Amino acid sequence: MRWEQLFADLEAQLAEQEAVAERAEDGSRARAEYGRVRLADRLGGARGQELALGCTGAGRLSGRLSDVGVDWLLLTDAQDRELLVAVHAVCSVSGLAALTAPAAEDGAVARALDLRRALRGLARDRAGVQVLLTDGTALTGTIDRVGADFVELAEHPLDQPRRRGAVTGVRTLPLPAVVAVRTALTGG
Repeated sequence: MRWEQLFADLEAQLAEQEAVAERAEDGSRARAEYGRVRLADRLGGARGQELALGCTGAGRLSGRLSDVGVDWLLLTDAQDRELLVAVHAVCSVSGLAALTAPAAEDGAVARALDLRRALRGLARDRAGVQVLLTDGTALTGTIDRVGADFVELAEHPLDQPRRRGAVTGVRTLPLPAVVAVRTALTGG
């Protein structure tokens, strides 16, 4: 009887030690898994939510999160303008819920949908835009071309279409200097 009680006690102690070790391992595993979550994944869980971003050179940018790419995010502001924000310029994010999108594998398609591709779409559409830069400058015009690491903006007032007479100059902007690109108000 004494041996059975001793063995039962030893088994209980061993089971408790294993449970403690497993709980500690679960915590480490959870921290390690969360350590692999990228900002794009974290933002992906907030689609449709109102966010406020603190951005280098542009200050506070806010709106409803519409989409997230590998190095950009798309907000729609209160005036229903789209705001393409370069993730490298984001210093802080407010308004995130507890949800995080599942970590996505960066396949060839996802990697191709980068900031340059989004800017090329704006160039193709000949959309009037305001470009916000890291030094606080705000330029207006139409994106003419997008290179590997730069964008060319034909500067003109947003209330005028991109025509030779309206263009006051063409600026080449290094992509790391671009904080955000805001589309012009539609219908006026």
